[in-house]
Amino acid sequence: MTDPATYGDPLAALLTRVRECELCAGHLPLGARPVLQMDSRARILIAAQAPGRKVHETGIPFNDASGDRLRVWLGISREVFYDARQVAIVPMGFCYPGTGTSGDLPPRPECARAWHGELLPHLQHLQLTLVIGQYARAYHLPAEAGTLTEVVHAWRENWPNRIPLPHPSPRNNLWLKRNPWFEEELIPVLQARVAEVLAQDR
Repeated sequence: MTDPATYGDPLAALLTRVRECELCAGHLPLGARPVLQMDSRARILIAAQAPGRKVHETGIPFNDASGDRLRVWLGISREVFYDARQVAIVPMGFCYPGTGTSGDLPPRPECARAWHGELLPHLQHLQLTLVIGQYARAYHLPAEAGTLTEVVHAWRENWPNRIPLPHPSPRNNLWLKRNPWFEEELIPVLQARVAEVLAQDR
């Protein structure tokens, strides 16, 4: 992963503070381990939910089955995905929130309140935001009403700068089966848009 500090990026000091954050540690079953990826030169932002257990263990965002599927959806390699100069990954919650009765718990709300207002303005070259899941949708697309499925189905309303997506978790296999239009209609144009953004001169 690219370390912004290597390039003298002023964002580096802020990222150090974020990665040392223990604001909600008392609510986390495995303790605090903030996981995110940023560089001020990134053109794509992945606005996701919160790390899962495997991501918590490795400290690498989307280093799991969800990440494998997401990279397929985007049509990019792990090398490109983990190049912070190209792709920023800023979830709604930076730490693993624990597991509930039907999957992982919601992202802790403290992260967005404490850090997003400081972090996101550093993304001055952003051209595409991928809004993944209902909690990211509520933050990044607050004006969009309806269910997540309805918002994703109406993706053209935010094209080409913001694209709502379901979570790529294997738990959403049934959703994908019930909504074949997503992979047939949206994924091809999503991949083309990602390629277009990444191909531009830096």
